[in-house]
Amino acid sequence: MATSQWLLWASLSAVFAALTAIFAKVGLAGVDSDFATLLRTFVIVALLALFVAATGKWRNPATLPASTLAFLTASALATGASWVCYFRALKVGPASNVAAVDKLSVLLVAVFAFVFLGERLELREWCGIALIGIGVVVFAFKS
Repeated sequence: MATSQWLLWASLSAVFAALTAIFAKVGLAGVDSDFATLLRTFVIVALLALFVAATGKWRNPATLPASTLAFLTASALATGASWVCYFRALKVGPASNVAAVDKLSVLLVAVFAFVFLGERLELREWCGIALIGIGVVVFAFKS
């Protein structure tokens, strides 16, 4: 059951990430990419606030452990940097290429998870991740 849950949510994430690239590429016409990222962020914050409030999941962040707050803050900073870079790339590059290179994150997550979290992947999984890396190189350096 747990496998099907993470796979469902991860698959939906991929669909929405793909739609993000398409909608953003069209939406970036005639607007600065950093400003567009800010507007997008406002919408995300409003929707998540409504969702958390409607589902009764709100709690005082000050009650969370300091390490949780520190890592969530680090994650937020990384997310923000990723979004700014992604939107800047979308502004000037083809959406399919930008999204493909962005998926280099799959390879980097596997390496970082191995180094920092002690996660161990099987050879089959490393082969799949290597193929993603090769695909990124093919997209990035096409003639």
